[in-house]
Amino acid sequence: MLQKEVHQYLEQFFLATGCTIEEYGPGFLTVQLTVEMDKELMNRPFYWTYLEKTGGIPNPMKVTFITDQEKAPPNIKGEFIHFGAPRLHQLFLAARKLAAYIRLYESPHMHSTQNVPLHPWLNVNMKISYCSDRKKDVYRSFGLNLINGSLIEQFDEKISPVSLTPKIPDYCFTISPIIMPTSGLKRIEAFLTNEIHSHEHPWADAAQKRWMEDSKLLDQFYDGEEEKPETYFIEKKALEDQYKPDIQIDILNGGIFYLQSLPA
Repeated sequence: MLQKEVHQYLEQFFLATGCTIEEYGPGFLTVQLTVEMDKELMNRPFYWTYLEKTGGIPNPMKVTFITDQEKAPPNIKGEFIHFGAPRLHQLFLAARKLAAYIRLYESPHMHSTQNVPLHPWLNVNMKISYCSDRKKDVYRSFGLNLINGSLIEQFDEKISPVSLTPKIPDYCFTISPIIMPTSGLKRIEAFLTNEIHSHEHPWADAAQKRWMEDSKLLDQFYDGEEEKPETYFIEKKALEDQYKPDIQIDILNGGIFYLQSLPA
């Protein structure tokens, strides 16, 4: 997951959860949290318990996230967030907890008294983990047009410039999908599965080779023993667990986006 993708994810997450992005610039954004998101993210249970007991006025935190330390202004102070950072993992968990998916609508740039049609897109953001004794995570964002079935990648990046709102704008109407979201998800999963099967995976071949080499060493260590002890089979299984190549697909989040124009 590239840093620009982390930045785009932060924007989408906080927009979808009703937070206000007060400052925005290259490599950073400052977010005014809602009460709900402060409780979810900032780990202040005693503050909120005290406030609820005393009837005080809530004061949710304002947080600055830095996604590119080179591009961010030098006077900006905040939390550096990157793929693999505990904070980003916390946002992934919060997204799953708060909603199975989000629903957002494009706000047309030009206000008009004529009705504007908004086309439905299914967005699914996934993490593909290539696992052996080493691990590599790849972030993929797909968008499927629920009218004509066209599939595009880097959907989060393509809609980043689009103004989105959780409520349908005035003088807009949505077009009913022809493809249901569950069928759309199956199409995306089938595309990704076919792609994985059609590609070569030298990392898996390398892992298999290391597995075989360590298995030979293990066999040499117990060579000459007519009946292998239990420890041999335990270590044999440990090598399999360590080296056996595996590809895991994890859906991070998704949603339905109603867009006026199709992403290029």
